[in-house]
Amino acid sequence: MARQRHWASWTVKRCATGSIATTRPGSEGLKSRRSPGRAPALSAAQMAKLKAVVLAGPDPAEHQVVRWRCVDLQAEVARRFAVEVHESTVGRWLHELGLTRLQPRPSHPRKIAEAEETFKKTSPAC
Repeated sequence: MARQRHWASWTVKRCATGSIATTRPGSEGLKSRRSPGRAPALSAAQMAKLKAVVLAGPDPAEHQVVRWRCVDLQAEVARRFAVEVHESTVGRWLHELGLTRLQPRPSHPRKIAEAEETFKKTSPAC
């Protein structure tokens, strides 16, 4: 018991005299605080560019896709920003940007609307 008191008083003396390096004075310097963590993979400007890319949609001739998936965006982020991230990270980024991971029903890029309407008119009703 005396040994515990000795260590406790020794620690208190060192803290009070400032021989233990703290960033905040007094007992505030000994409190646990949240660590800063890892730096973000993309800056705020890069995240804004990513959102613009997602909202603009892919170019089928350039990207060989008709809609963005997390896997496709993962490759696009690597190509544009030279940052390798996991597919789930891209999904989390989309959520943080206020976008959804839901995908719309695909449509053919060379669809002819007039031909579709003509087909609907001439087809028998079900």
